[in-house]
Amino acid sequence: MAFAESAGGGEPMSSPEPAPESGRRSWAPLLAVCAGYFMVILDVTAINVAVPVIGRELSASLTGIQWITDGYTLVFAGFLLTGGALGDRLGSRRVFCWGVAVFVLSSAACALAASAPSLVAARLMEGLGAALIVPGSLALLQQAYPVPAARSRAFGLWGSMAGIAAAIGPLLGGLLVSTVGWRWVFLINLPVGAACLVLTLRHVARSPKRAGRALDWPAQCTVVAAVALLTAALNEAGRRGWSDPAVLAGVGLAALSAVAFAVRERLARSPVLPPNLLRSRAMSGGAVIGLLFNFGFYGMIFTASLEFQHQRGFSALGTGLALFPAVAMTMFASVLSGRLTRYTGDRPLVFSGMLLAALGLAGWAAAGADPAYPLLVAPMMAAGFGTSFALTGSTATVMGAAPPEYSGAASALFNTTRQIGSATGVALGGSLLATAGGYGTGLRTSMAVSALAYLAAAGLALLCVPAMPKKT
Repeated sequence: MAFAESAGGGEPMSSPEPAPESGRRSWAPLLAVCAGYFMVILDVTAINVAVPVIGRELSASLTGIQWITDGYTLVFAGFLLTGGALGDRLGSRRVFCWGVAVFVLSSAACALAASAPSLVAARLMEGLGAALIVPGSLALLQQAYPVPAARSRAFGLWGSMAGIAAAIGPLLGGLLVSTVGWRWVFLINLPVGAACLVLTLRHVARSPKRAGRALDWPAQCTVVAAVALLTAALNEAGRRGWSDPAVLAGVGLAALSAVAFAVRERLARSPVLPPNLLRSRAMSGGAVIGLLFNFGFYGMIFTASLEFQHQRGFSALGTGLALFPAVAMTMFASVLSGRLTRYTGDRPLVFSGMLLAALGLAGWAAAGADPAYPLLVAPMMAAGFGTSFALTGSTATVMGAAPPEYSGAASALFNTTRQIGSATGVALGGSLLATAGGYGTGLRTSMAVSALAYLAAAGLALLCVPAMPKKT
């Protein structure tokens, strides 16, 4: 299977360039793409154990600490659809490489930040780089591995790469903070990004350009506005209170922005995703499942990290070790689900993963106000395993619902909803810690809400994830 990239504008397509071998014979494109995704997830998980230390050194408030985390996430989520559309229009490999370059340069700026506002500004640019990387990663895997069996294995390994990054992120972040300082949490991205660029340029085929795909800038702006307003409102709720007019106004304006996006998509000549795709139960349901499990998992990681350090007195490294049972389970759950899906289909795996995660966090919420740490190990393992176990199936569900020419946009939709889930999980969790009567009550409330999110995702899996076709 060959792919070509046009010279630009309305010019003819250039001579085809052979795609890398697919199937079992060549995993080089997978390694190249996963290096970029690994860097993005490593940055997300390593920063969670570093932010309390960063907050102290840079004199940041709890709201400021949330913005160090969520400033990155809201830009990441807000511009994913733009990144996907750019990849479909200009070529996924090209946009992917641009994203890696932006991410690496922004990481260097984070490491050099002298104040909380300058760090937040650099994190915003990091989020933009991540928004260009992630949609291209799934689109390039879709391109490199056209055979369904090989593609399922690739998606499983892509998900496990996130699990590996999630597993070592808190440990690496804690180790770096405890030894050479928090700035190295960002500097570690530089060699990883350089390796990613080399691997991508050597082993990933150029992607086709589709110059006829116009970018719908009004729609992109409404998405950015909706994500930014919702995240800001949730962050400020921790400081102002849930009934504050500014918080209520932010939530209301976010809802209006979401409605404006829906209206614009119905009227646009070149929508971000065709209406028939958005009406697809598999695509829309799979995207919402991604939002719900990211809400639960990253809300748990953020609130637990703060509770372990502020209430239990753990060091940054100790917090990384304490969180390890949750994130370690993600290392092999995606690979396992990628292998099982050929026998069971995606629906049982997504459903069982979400149900297991819901039971885990419900157990945490029921464990009492100040449970001993050993009682938290099983709930964390259940949440980590269940989330990653469902990732492969939900990814395959969304990507399988879109034609190849919209693979970047489909990937962007799925990852946009996931990052919205991450941003709202972190923001709501931080606000509950600040307003729910102390860390103990706030943490239990946050875990209960996350368990309900996982339970809703399990129900959606039964309704929206396609069943495995019966063999004839």
